[in-house]
Amino acid sequence: MKLFDSHAHYDDSAFDADRETLLKALPGQGVAGVVNMGCDLDSSRFAVRLAEQYPYIFAAVGIHPGNAQLYSEEAETQLAELAAHPRVIAIGEIGLDYHWPEPGRELQRCAFRAQLALARRLGLPVCVHDRDAHAETMEILSAFPDVRGVLHCYTGAREMAKELTDRGWYIGFTGVVSFKNAKKTRLVAESVPLSRILVETDCPYMAPEPLRGTRSDSSMLVHTLRAIAAVRAMEPEALAQAVYQNTRRFYGLDE
Repeated sequence: MKLFDSHAHYDDSAFDADRETLLKALPGQGVAGVVNMGCDLDSSRFAVRLAEQYPYIFAAVGIHPGNAQLYSEEAETQLAELAAHPRVIAIGEIGLDYHWPEPGRELQRCAFRAQLALARRLGLPVCVHDRDAHAETMEILSAFPDVRGVLHCYTGAREMAKELTDRGWYIGFTGVVSFKNAKKTRLVAESVPLSRILVETDCPYMAPEPLRGTRSDSSMLVHTLRAIAAVRAMEPEALAQAVYQNTRRFYGLDE
């Protein structure tokens, strides 16, 4: 089974003790591709370094809504410079997160809009984080109809997923889809067009069943794929092949 992790965070300190060993082992576990996300300038630079070091790792650069206070014209200039690197294939992780009171919502909205505009200018897709901000996320995305994207770690409603896929967007599923209490997410995984599904770990978070609660890594995608295949009444291998092609198509990668 060929795996492509569409959203990972191997810059996270959870991997400091064994990062090199783990990453070198991934191809032997069926992992053919990984996109490592940036959450601020430092992690974006780290993502680029990983992509330079490992041929199956690609980078996304961006400022996460939780770091929206760091966004500035200078930060945008540095992101644009990083995005010029040939191993950078997306702007991300960007979006809105209203679960916590800080950073303020207006700061988040400004950083989100600015990075969507940057992606449009550079012709890159975006990886969007949406937590407790569904209505405003959709409202802002509506102002950028020519930007391609994926809503990662999707846990929203089927209606919103349909609106996104009708616009040509992709839906990213993590190990959450395998959790016993994630019935709503499994309904979305069942109904989304096959051509619009991506899978991700969001590692080191969201390890799927039966590994829930452990540090996640890209080899665990097999469990997420099996959970989605079960609700779609598909063979896991057939789903994995379709998702692999979806991921390459979304990120503009050629075989």
